[in-house]
Amino acid sequence: MSSPVMTPGVPPVAPPPRRHRSLAGPFVLIVLGIVCLLGTMRVLSLSRLAHLFANYWPLLLIFWGIIKLLEHQRAQREGTRAPGISAGGIFLVVIIVVFGLIATQVERVNWSGIRDNFNIDDSDFSDIFGQSYNFNDHLEQDFPAGASLKIISTRGAVSVHASDDNKIAVVIRKRVGASSREDADKYNSETKPTISTIGGLVTLDAKSEGAGDHPIETDLDISVPRKVQVSVISRRGDVNLSGRDGGVDISAQHSDTSVEDVTGNVKVNQEKGTVKIEQVTGDVHVQGRVNEVSVADVKGSVQLDGEFQESVKLARIAKSVVFKSSRTDMEFSHIEGTLDLNSDELHAEQITGPLHLTTRSKNVRLDEVSGDVRLQDDNGAIEVGMRTVGNVQIDSRNGDIQLSLPDKAGFRLDARARDGEIQSDFSELKVDNGEHEGKASGSVGNASSHIVLNNEHDGIEIRKASSQPPKPPEPPTPGKSGKALTAPKVKVEPTEN
Repeated sequence: MSSPVMTPGVPPVAPPPRRHRSLAGPFVLIVLGIVCLLGTMRVLSLSRLAHLFANYWPLLLIFWGIIKLLEHQRAQREGTRAPGISAGGIFLVVIIVVFGLIATQVERVNWSGIRDNFNIDDSDFSDIFGQSYNFNDHLEQDFPAGASLKIISTRGAVSVHASDDNKIAVVIRKRVGASSREDADKYNSETKPTISTIGGLVTLDAKSEGAGDHPIETDLDISVPRKVQVSVISRRGDVNLSGRDGGVDISAQHSDTSVEDVTGNVKVNQEKGTVKIEQVTGDVHVQGRVNEVSVADVKGSVQLDGEFQESVKLARIAKSVVFKSSRTDMEFSHIEGTLDLNSDELHAEQITGPLHLTTRSKNVRLDEVSGDVRLQDDNGAIEVGMRTVGNVQIDSRNGDIQLSLPDKAGFRLDARARDGEIQSDFSELKVDNGEHEGKASGSVGNASSHIVLNNEHDGIEIRKASSQPPKPPEPPTPGKSGKALTAPKVKVEPTEN
């Protein structure tokens, strides 16, 4: 009997080495978690976290790549497959890249410029990115004789008034936006105002930008000897100066500027805001782009250059006035009354010429004008009332001309109205209104002045001052008996501005 044949057994197949899971995703999450923890513990402010992420987010991808490379090398040594990137990992990479690119672009935006353009207060940013903390401080020292003062303030109001001694005293009120009291104290110490003297110049610097991008608002209340010349550089904040016997020079942005009681010249260069100047014995020069300008009681000359978007008001200017903008050029000798100019109308009274005015798309009304007049207007009605008659030339397109002259005025007139008619209260003038054109000419009295009127596409009226509609009656005033005096009823015809 033969013995059975023994068949060798097949050795069991060893299972493949287990593939390790990737550590890249957990590593990135741990880093993000630590950073967020520092934020919630107020070790880092929200603005600081945003700044760090906007500038260093690619490091997360670099660390991720390094981890994947190390995992691949370990898998080769162990003879296993390197761990791949899961769907969750791909999603996380996409999120990091998208938000990183957005954060980088946001970081590059000029937020200060946007805040200035939209007139957003620094306190608004303080409320968003943290709390607001207030600090008070005080500086005082002797002011050198004969020196001038320069004030630098990028954020905050500046107020300058006369002191009773020969010292400069500064009261400082500061508002700091921060996520904690510790941060606020740090930013406050970094933005301490300083006073420095070089030669004949004393410089007061508010140091508002000493803390970088953190919102700091510093208000300065300054007392300085009255005779000191003062210059102010302010980027954002109201400026108020009063009681000066020296010159004033202001360069400001986004400010409501007020200057009052100055014996000397005043110069203001400003972007946005309002400018108000009163009681100045020297000359006044305002330039820039502002919303409103008001200048009154100036014994010198006034010059306005720039764009004044809403209104310009002038009153009682003793010497010449020069106004230049994209729509209006104006110059005259002085004004005893008032002038009000806005985007649609120009109304002035008691102006002394020679007056030169060129404008467009405005209704012009000038009352009690003395001297020579040269006026040109397109697309607007013109009304001029002369107190004393000089040489007058008025040119208009698409707007009526009405000229009022004293009853006993002496002048020689040449007038032409194309596509319009001419009307006159002076019988000495010869008026000829044709089908397409009206003409008038002639002399009145001694004909010492020459008046030339030209109008395209509208009419001309030449009136005697006594024939003009009377002004509305003044409000009743009490008489001696205590009863109100009743003004006679006067019918006033409506007039076109």
